[in-house]
Amino acid sequence: MSLTTVSLTATLKKQYSYKLRAYNQVFWNLVFLQLLAVLFSLNGVGMMGSSSESIEVTIHYYSADFVVFFTMIWGLIIAIIITTKAYRNDDFTFVTNRLSHNLSNLLFLLTACLIGGLTAMLSANVIKVITYFFDGQLIVDSTSLTSALGEFILGTFTTSLYIFLCCALGYIVGTLVQIHKVFVVLVPVLFFGGLFLLGVSGNETIVTNFFGFIFKESSILLFMIKVMVTSGLLFASAFLLSNRMEVKQ
Repeated sequence: MSLTTVSLTATLKKQYSYKLRAYNQVFWNLVFLQLLAVLFSLNGVGMMGSSSESIEVTIHYYSADFVVFFTMIWGLIIAIIITTKAYRNDDFTFVTNRLSHNLSNLLFLLTACLIGGLTAMLSANVIKVITYFFDGQLIVDSTSLTSALGEFILGTFTTSLYIFLCCALGYIVGTLVQIHKVFVVLVPVLFFGGLFLLGVSGNETIVTNFFGFIFKESSILLFMIKVMVTSGLLFASAFLLSNRMEVKQ
């Protein structure tokens, strides 16, 4: 028996550092998905036009909306993947428990969200550059450097929060699936079946209000509180559920 006491902080540092190196493939997947989203964005995310007898004007709107959406899907998927048995068994190379395992996963996902949010916002400039070189014409907002920097930081922060919310949802879904395989079928059936039934019964406003609760929040402070509380509840639920699993299940 060893008399050496391993602290939770030391274990977390080792596991977090290990996961950043061992799971670097997820960041290459992020690059691939974001490049794919950039290609989809080159036709614009919207357009409008008008014409007269001799003039026809067409305006295309370009943004990183597709990139943000693909990055949110990426966050959902990687959160599910790291709950699988193969990834959980990696932690048994350390002196660990359920708490340190879940907390190190949380730190890794938080880091991934920040990286995903940053690269998603940077992709907007990539879209503009590519559009300029191919079309030769591009109109951008004339804002000051300070204002542009503030918008970039705010955009990165909000995008990272959206991705983090998707990660929280994916983490609890992955945990449920690991507890019992029936949730592989049950979760999609309940989600899509619920949406279908609400739509058929004429209660689609419930769905609208549900998604609008977070995605249509105009106050950045309220938005931050809503996302952090919702994500915290989802992760806390996943942590509690994982304690019901056997040691090496």
